[in-house]
Amino acid sequence: MAFLFILVAIVVVALSLGSLGGPGHAPGGKVAHIVPAGPTVIPGGPLAPARYGGLAALWAPQNVVGSQPGTAAAYQTASKKPGLPGYLLIADRGNNRILIVTPEKNIVYRYPSAEDLAAGRRLVFNDDTFVEPGGQALIANEEDNHAIVQIGLVDRSLTVLFGHPGEQGTDSTHLHTPDDAYMLSDGSFIVADAYNCRVLVIRNHVIVRQYGTSAVCRHEPPRYLGPVNGDTPMPDGGVLVSEVEGSWIDGIGPEGNLQFSFAAPVSYPSDPQPLPGGRILLADYASPGHVLILSHRGKVLWRYGPEQGGGRMNHPSLAMGLPNGDIAVNDDYRDRVIVIDPRTRQIVWQYGHTDQAGSAPGYLNTPDGMDFIPAGPNGGPDYAAVVHP
Repeated sequence: MAFLFILVAIVVVALSLGSLGGPGHAPGGKVAHIVPAGPTVIPGGPLAPARYGGLAALWAPQNVVGSQPGTAAAYQTASKKPGLPGYLLIADRGNNRILIVTPEKNIVYRYPSAEDLAAGRRLVFNDDTFVEPGGQALIANEEDNHAIVQIGLVDRSLTVLFGHPGEQGTDSTHLHTPDDAYMLSDGSFIVADAYNCRVLVIRNHVIVRQYGTSAVCRHEPPRYLGPVNGDTPMPDGGVLVSEVEGSWIDGIGPEGNLQFSFAAPVSYPSDPQPLPGGRILLADYASPGHVLILSHRGKVLWRYGPEQGGGRMNHPSLAMGLPNGDIAVNDDYRDRVIVIDPRTRQIVWQYGHTDQAGSAPGYLNTPDGMDFIPAGPNGGPDYAAVVHP
């Protein structure tokens, strides 16, 4: 037994020394609140080898949620391309529109079009927008309009899935500043109902599951939550929640049990994303803003956040891992979306003109959501292959 303990200790130390990530940092003076111990986290930052759960392993078949046609081949191809390795959907909030752009920065999809507007189809403060499983539609939360909408990719239909547009409320049919609506494979969707301090799972206009208590805002997950702005589905069927007050990150299991909770070393945690190996990718919605990779105990494994110059970020709202190991970031108040190479800590791709809001081709206005879409075997966006970790 002693020999086994020593052997395990040697392996752990060897992995720590062999990882390629940067050194960890203490959680900024905040005390981590752990209940109970979560999954084992292998040391190392985003450059750890794929077999240890580094960022490059994000789209490995065993880490992909759902079984979409063509996914494995599409993401494997994308993993070998530099910069933006496919198409990028951008929720251009300040312009009330959705764009899909190529690596060459050409627009291949725009919603609403002039025809859509003439027909009365318009978006209002559209925030995070994601491709739904199967690739037939998009789901978007209209944050300040207090509604969740669905956009048909083929017929360009616009449907209200939940909420009363323009009306906030705390009851079973209203929302108050919804954030991060994800469609799930069973036809339900999950949304962070931010200032009602609850996370909802909704099917056919009915709340079928809830974390937090409506309009009771305090940190005691999963029964009570503070204001929430993230509710990312986890590979095991659970959900990764971010609470703004206290900068809490909560892992809630598929049965509704609390797996872990810690105070992140940021001023405003935004849209945590699960990574292999028990890691969490997180944006710090601040100025200067940061992107971090954390362990489930709050230890910083990697950080990006220049305080000045072209790399400085102003309120980044979402950081998303790409199949090639790079990281895409919504840099909201610098009116751009950027792709960062974590090895060089340099911006290697950008859409939008830094600090110049606009609606002409190549310009954005406060982009606040995005989704990666791989290219299909014959070119063009392969919507059906899109998955979310």
